[in-house]
Amino acid sequence: MTVTERFLQYIKIHTKSDDDSTATPSSSCQWDLARILADELTALGASDVCLSDKGYVYATIPATPGEENVPALGFIAHMDTSPDFAGEEVNPQMIEHYDGSDVTLGESGRVLRVADFPHLPTLAGRTLITTDGTTLLGADDKAGVAEIMTLVETLIKEGRPHGKICIGFTPDEEVGHGADHFDVTGFGADYAYTVDGGEAGDIEWENFNAAAAVVEIEGFNVHPGSAKNTMINAALVATEFAAMLPAAETPRHTDGYEGFFHLCNIEGGVEKAKLVYIIRDHSATRFDSRKETMAQAAKILNERYGDGTIKLTVTDSYRNMKEMILPCEFIIDYAKNVIRRVGLTPVEPPIRGGTDGARLSFMGLPCPNLGTGGYAFHGPYEHTTVEGLENATRILLEIVEEFRKNK
Repeated sequence: MTVTERFLQYIKIHTKSDDDSTATPSSSCQWDLARILADELTALGASDVCLSDKGYVYATIPATPGEENVPALGFIAHMDTSPDFAGEEVNPQMIEHYDGSDVTLGESGRVLRVADFPHLPTLAGRTLITTDGTTLLGADDKAGVAEIMTLVETLIKEGRPHGKICIGFTPDEEVGHGADHFDVTGFGADYAYTVDGGEAGDIEWENFNAAAAVVEIEGFNVHPGSAKNTMINAALVATEFAAMLPAAETPRHTDGYEGFFHLCNIEGGVEKAKLVYIIRDHSATRFDSRKETMAQAAKILNERYGDGTIKLTVTDSYRNMKEMILPCEFIIDYAKNVIRRVGLTPVEPPIRGGTDGARLSFMGLPCPNLGTGGYAFHGPYEHTTVEGLENATRILLEIVEEFRKNK
């Protein structure tokens, strides 16, 4: 089965995670793909296939004779799709010999425009895979799942020499819990790559330091006709808090290594209000400074309106994997060598987010992230190409060979 055939099968399986759930997996539908993958791995001849009670799928391909001393190498992808947009009944469009121009997405009224996605002309001549405009596509990360499964089939069926290969598929990456129950010791890899990035040829090993911040505001409600110097309007205090943060340091105004404050949700009225933020920065120093900025804003407003008006809760989410990757930077060099060998130019963009690999790196498994060939994740404009899927798969196969050659 080709990587594209696998991909088109997997995206039909609904696996949207649920950020309001406390279960693992967060949505029962994720079990459907997990079971399919476990069965498929068994049928392909993988060893030690395991579907854990938390919905994680593990398998190994033992080293071929004479290659037992090659470091054990892992490949990891996540099964869930984003809760931010519809992920059920995906109906992809296939456009052969794409000409690089705007694409109408089914009858949804949405158009994949070059003006919004300037890279589209670079995909001209390829077979483009898009949504019909009513769902996301699921390339994040079923492209990675399909590429890893195709790697497994190729290694086993073709009998290519290789060291021990460890396979892992996780639930709930999109809601920040993909590594929560990952069995690093049982997985058995010395080094690993998550396959969860964008363009084929990308190799990502720097990500944001991340935290969530919740600002709860307690107001004081009296009749507006006699409210002078008495009323505390929680909704207005919420706007004051928001205005005390740097206006130009939001996702809309930042790129590359620039961090931000992102107001995800605001709700409330006179008596109570709540702001929900995420805080991001690649620099640990600037990251700490951002948290201090929020704490200072809360302090000023409590002094202005009285203690207890503002309650700020900041919870760290993940850290920049760079500090864990640098001691074994050769795994980045291997990936770059391979990307050049398949005819692409390695690109090392900083991740403006996080991956399972960031957390796994701090759990003792160095784990940079490889591109899958996908673009515009988490919404109806998500797309990929057949050639991108194939290139990403070739990169995985060549990385296996690179580790073997350098044993």
